[in-house]
Amino acid sequence: MPVREQTAPLNFYRRGRTPIFASRMDQRFSWCCYVPSGYDPGGEKVHPLAVLVHGSLRDADILRDEFIDFAEEQQCVLLAPLFPAGIDDPEDLHNYKHVIYHGIRYDLILLDMIEELAARYRVHGDKVLMHGFSGGAQFVHRFLYLHPRRLRAVSIGAPGTVTLPDDSASWWVGVKGMEEIFGQRFDVEAMRHVAIQLVIGDADIETWDVTVGSKSPFWMNGINDSGDTRVERLHTLEKRLKDIGVVPHFDTVPGVSHDGSGIQLPVKAFFSAILAGKN
Repeated sequence: MPVREQTAPLNFYRRGRTPIFASRMDQRFSWCCYVPSGYDPGGEKVHPLAVLVHGSLRDADILRDEFIDFAEEQQCVLLAPLFPAGIDDPEDLHNYKHVIYHGIRYDLILLDMIEELAARYRVHGDKVLMHGFSGGAQFVHRFLYLHPRRLRAVSIGAPGTVTLPDDSASWWVGVKGMEEIFGQRFDVEAMRHVAIQLVIGDADIETWDVTVGSKSPFWMNGINDSGDTRVERLHTLEKRLKDIGVVPHFDTVPGVSHDGSGIQLPVKAFFSAILAGKN
């Protein structure tokens, strides 16, 4: 008997764990998502959206998969952008972490990915949850400074370098000149309406990938003044945020070093509390 050709149901690859899609804005970049099982294409429910920003290893699909349990429990759609290394410079590993690189505005690319997703799925794309670990945390706390009105909550996990909310220090040590660079003013009042989590393992004390050397293209005066370790730098960020009336929630995970999966339990708990209206 002839083999009967089978075709996948309509939109099969846009439910659950999706493939990686090229960004419509700039096809050098891409994204994948997870659509929970309770999503009804013909329904009316609008689902929360959580954006998960990878670290230096660019393991966007792995990071997405690690949050599937949260997505199913909260019926939350996940979006994981992929910002490849080596854009323009084959040796570069950091590009997106500083939001702007060689004229590329990574914040605007991500915002368009959110809009692209919101055009296809019923999600709350106007205000999202956002988490980043390590290099991803560098990006998300700088995104917070630029676009607080697009965030319902942000979880900042163990960034290697921090930009302090200091208008006497130039971007990206502080926020001086931010409006000239990005066309976005530093809006403290809007930041006060964003739920902020700072999270790190208490054993995250290695310095080899934290200290910015004087010959680094990212060297600036004062860049290492926030502390020697990620733990110290995150506490400095906490203090400086409190100084401007922005009060973050600080979670320390015992026995965890620089391990993104090791800090995810409090991240999921934080986001779940936000969605339940408890924070």
